Amino acid sequence: MKVVRKDFWKYISFGVFGMLGSSGTILADTFFVSNRLRAEGLAALNIAIAVFGLINGLGMMLGIGGATRYTICRSRKQYQEADQTFTLAFFSALGIGLLFLLAGIYGASRIAGFLGADSELLPLCVVYLRTVLCFAPCFILNHLFMAFIRNDGGPRLSMSIMIAGSLANIVLDYTFMYPLNMGIFGAALATGLSPVIGLGTASLHLLAGRNGFHFRRVKPGFSKLKYMAEPGIASFVNEFSFSVVLVVFNLLIMKFAGNTGVAAYGIVANLALIVLAVFTGISQGLQPLLSRAYGRGNSGEVRYLYQKGRLLAFLTGLAVLTAVYFFSAELVSLFNSGNDYHLQFLAEEGMKYYFVGFLFLGYNYVTISLFSTTSRSGSAFGMSFFRGCAGIIAAAYLLSAFWGIQGVWLAFPVVELMTMLIGLMQTGNKKDCVPLATVIK
Repeated sequence: MKVVRKDFWKYISFGVFGMLGSSGTILADTFFVSNRLRAEGLAALNIAIAVFGLINGLGMMLGIGGATRYTICRSRKQYQEADQTFTLAFFSALGIGLLFLLAGIYGASRIAGFLGADSELLPLCVVYLRTVLCFAPCFILNHLFMAFIRNDGGPRLSMSIMIAGSLANIVLDYTFMYPLNMGIFGAALATGLSPVIGLGTASLHLLAGRNGFHFRRVKPGFSKLKYMAEPGIASFVNEFSFSVVLVVFNLLIMKFAGNTGVAAYGIVANLALIVLAVFTGISQGLQPLLSRAYGRGNSGEVRYLYQKGRLLAFLTGLAVLTAVYFFSAELVSLFNSGNDYHLQFLAEEGMKYYFVGFLFLGYNYVTISLFSTTSRSGSAFGMSFFRGCAGIIAAAYLLSAFWGIQGVWLAFPVVELMTMLIGLMQTGNKKDCVPLATVIK
């Protein structure tokens, strides 16, 4: 168990730092756009970045799903099947990425309109969307390689891939938007080049010959694709829910507070994205360890990892909420260079309501990760779909009908609490919350 404890902190720390680096890509755009283009640019960006939830979600579904199957196969010494899983995941990711590229070239205007851009924000949204969608294959493949390298015994390199791309994005954001004065196109171009840097870093693992995964002939088929992607479906829903919530909240907040309200939500959402990255890092760090333990049939190790993950997630959520209540004004002011009082007030109020949800979200992410890696993908999908789509949409419309914009902010914590209760009921055993029957069938 000493080795498991050491691996727990190793994989969790690399996962968290890596995801923080990855989330810095969007945060850097938000910071530079808000300071360079003020509230109008921030509102346009907040509408356009909804597309990232779908792109990242598909990348994580194929990456985490494929890598989970890959790890289980290798732990059972099924090396040919492990390689075929990687091959199928790679070409699926490439094909989906090319479809997004074509959508960006020919349909950016329609996509921007669908996401809620009005006539004032449409030109900025179209430029941003068209640019980043052209890099969609790189975004999806980057997620794929990060997951496989992490599961291939390279959590440090997986972290480095994300951090390298994020640091490059920050430097390029500044260069393109200030000295070169390229506007929102510069922000989009910097973001698009970020996964290119990441893929360059990932190539180090392959060129050094450390990779256990290789291309191998595989006969494609829907059933094989479904089986390969199943463990990653919950991750897809979690990421895609970001886009769903963003679109729904943008439309509702625009109704109550106009474009300034959308800009305020942009601040809240992007700060929340940093916190989400921490919880995603925890769940992704747990995933290879849970997959390995489950593949070996070690239920005690699975239980230990799950309990440690839950405790860490709760303490993280408590620390985040405390920080928000003490420093919300300072955090919002980082993105309010124009000292807009209305924007400051809306964003501060929104953070204090919205961030209560992080007390419960960590438990949900860890439980979903457990279900995904222990052949309970149906339960994982159900929790993810409720918290990310059905529940949050219904709660946002219902609560906003009674309490206006405050109801919109409250929808997130209410649904996360309800999801946690659903998870507690599904794990069944109140004593240790992961009975043997849920781990080894």
